[in-house]
Amino acid sequence: MASSLRHCVLLASLLCAVSVAFTSVSGGGSGLGPITTNGRNYTKVCDPARFAAMGLEMGGFRYCDASLPYAERVRDLVGRLTLEEKVRNLGDRAEGAARVGLPPYLWWGEALHGVSDTGPGGTRFGDVVPGATSFPLVINSAAAFNETLWGAIGGAVSTEIRAMYNLGHAELTYWSPNINVVRDPRWGRASETPGEDPFVVGRYSVNFVRAMQDIDGAGPGPGADPFARPIKVSSCCKHYAAYDVDAWLTADRLTFDARVEERDMIETFERPFEMCVRDGDASCVMCSYNRINGVPACANARLLSETVRGEWQLHGYIVSDCDSVRVMVRDAKWLGYNGVEATAAAMKAGLDLDCGMYWEGAQDFFTAFGLDAVRQGKLRESEVDNALRNLYLTLMRLGFFDGIPELESLGADDVCTEEHKELAADAARQGMVLIKNDHGRLPLDTNKVHSLSLVGLLQHINATDVMLGDYRGKPCRVVTPYDAIRKVVSATSAHVCDDGACGAAADVKTVDATIVIAGLNMSVEKEGNDREDLLLPWNQTNWINAVAEASPYPIILVIISAGGVDVSFAQNNPKIGAILWAGYPGEEGGTAIADVLFGKYNPGGRLPLTWYKNEYISKIPMTSMALRPVADKGYPGRTYKFYGGPEVLYPFGHGLSYSNLSYASDTTGASVTARVAAWESCKQLTRKLGTAPLACPAVNVAGHGCQEEVSFSLTVANRGSRDGTHVVLVYTVPPAEVDDAPLKQLVAFRRVFVPAGAAVQVPFTLNVCKAFAIVEETAYTVVPSGVSTVLVGDEALSFSFPVKIELAV
Repeated sequence: MASSLRHCVLLASLLCAVSVAFTSVSGGGSGLGPITTNGRNYTKVCDPARFAAMGLEMGGFRYCDASLPYAERVRDLVGRLTLEEKVRNLGDRAEGAARVGLPPYLWWGEALHGVSDTGPGGTRFGDVVPGATSFPLVINSAAAFNETLWGAIGGAVSTEIRAMYNLGHAELTYWSPNINVVRDPRWGRASETPGEDPFVVGRYSVNFVRAMQDIDGAGPGPGADPFARPIKVSSCCKHYAAYDVDAWLTADRLTFDARVEERDMIETFERPFEMCVRDGDASCVMCSYNRINGVPACANARLLSETVRGEWQLHGYIVSDCDSVRVMVRDAKWLGYNGVEATAAAMKAGLDLDCGMYWEGAQDFFTAFGLDAVRQGKLRESEVDNALRNLYLTLMRLGFFDGIPELESLGADDVCTEEHKELAADAARQGMVLIKNDHGRLPLDTNKVHSLSLVGLLQHINATDVMLGDYRGKPCRVVTPYDAIRKVVSATSAHVCDDGACGAAADVKTVDATIVIAGLNMSVEKEGNDREDLLLPWNQTNWINAVAEASPYPIILVIISAGGVDVSFAQNNPKIGAILWAGYPGEEGGTAIADVLFGKYNPGGRLPLTWYKNEYISKIPMTSMALRPVADKGYPGRTYKFYGGPEVLYPFGHGLSYSNLSYASDTTGASVTARVAAWESCKQLTRKLGTAPLACPAVNVAGHGCQEEVSFSLTVANRGSRDGTHVVLVYTVPPAEVDDAPLKQLVAFRRVFVPAGAAVQVPFTLNVCKAFAIVEETAYTVVPSGVSTVLVGDEALSFSFPVKIELAV
């Protein structure tokens, strides 16, 4: 394939097509479902025929009495199990207990951006389910800043999972989404996450999880038992918490001890998880490999039992990242614990399920050592019972025992539907970010561009693999950039470069336009592999500049990556007229790239993380967890909230459009009086030297009524000739007198459609406690008195007004 592409020039009279063969995977083709008894597939445990096939009478088991509350049924089920049977169901490959009619269950499923077959076999492609819709990576979807889109993706994924479950090709528990904040630009897993802002990450989790789990019209009403609410698919927010170092120099995730201040923990690392549990009602949280201030996350009672289950009220179970419990013993050597002691410590801390049997040589510690932990008096059997109750309550809600009638008709026709494939294409379009467009180089005019040269590495031009990213399954199909661009301009020449050079100069001199596709892949940034620098690898910079120099017209550069890339050379080169960030856009990525390049779609995406110049990373190690600058070590701050220095190439929220937009508003300012009740107390603030003291500097959000609001309306006008969508980003800036506060913080966003020549009104109502609060040095979340600022947009397009907040005692 490389040879044919390298030497192939497509002329009007000669087309050289590159085809990609997709081989059907036969694994799992038996058609046997997750509940298989005597060779027959069942979709629910409590089927009388299934019990009869086992020589059992279902009526003798109260846990199958659907008239009883879930909690009572689960109590009956757990009570029937022997201690040995109980511990054999504490791992991700739960063995069940045939004696009481309980089947095995594979807990591990992945659905990061579509149904994935990563894991020990609970999700299987083959025969009637050859593939599933592969949506863009999460970092792409985040760039759309569209909560409706995030929910639509989650809904489509859960529908395909439920259909595959009915066909015997999937389970019902999926450990997605990944909602760790991208604190450092070198982190290898940026593609899996919604970016660097905790609020955006949290809102993504809420929308995705709700769409994965919620069943329209199903569930108890207000005040009813939330553990009785039926759910479509169980969604799991991971990796809790302060996890964002995989493998950097001598540091790795298995031994890393994240030293985190309480303020950073609340403000950044915990916030998305709190939103996921409280607002998204996630049925699962996964704890991470790393230690936090000396204690493994999966053995930290304060994080698990006290916070996730106690304060946030998790209605579900807590699972370890795979092999985390063994990591405590083998790698971290925490407290010199052996398997029995680590198992007891983790379960006492609140861990319900140990994922540990998939990796080669790995051992599920709960199953291996749970029995001894109880017999040696280090763990109570009642603590094992509590874990099992959390697990089987979740399966009850999923219909694993009784089925969910409204979902039982889903089947093969509901996977890889045209609607889902178009949603994947639309998600990819919405996530495209135009980061440079000098002199309107884009969009390309097909009335003027009759011949085109497509230049780049084979993996990027014919991106059948790269666009899908990590944690992917088998896609329905893949539309490559080459395929899609060739449909627009048939006279497209494809020139493949290699690691050393790119002899495309002669070709680009004779065509109307040149598109270079460059960037990274999963060998550079992925789980277990942090980046060494922020530069383009494989000599791409040199040959991109050479191609640009040879071209008679400014070239277009398309970047495939998750994390930011230092493309200063391209930004400063007038012969590179436009730069489009395409991320890892999924199975329909080629279509989306072509639609944006040729103006069929007006780009509206925004960068969900800061793109730094490479010099930035020499100033701070990945292992420094502080978000704010560390003055005594000379470390700069992190993310847009705490760093705005010269090493920023493109800021968070950057993104251009083919439209000419403007902002206007009648709001010039606002005042809020928040009355501090008799039972409340004023909180002190860290204020800058020389500022006058205040009678009541701040009020604690936790004890305040929080009914105060600030409302305003923004007019977004499109003075261009193209319809388009625009992302409105709303920040607040704390009072200038407050020391060590964020430079600004995102508090609201909305993606709106603005027709050409028209204007739309975009209203916002900001709750004062949510939008103007900051986390003080003492780790209290407070609303400061004084004049804050509402800032809409940034760079060339912005609008702001002051908000005076008075605390009346």
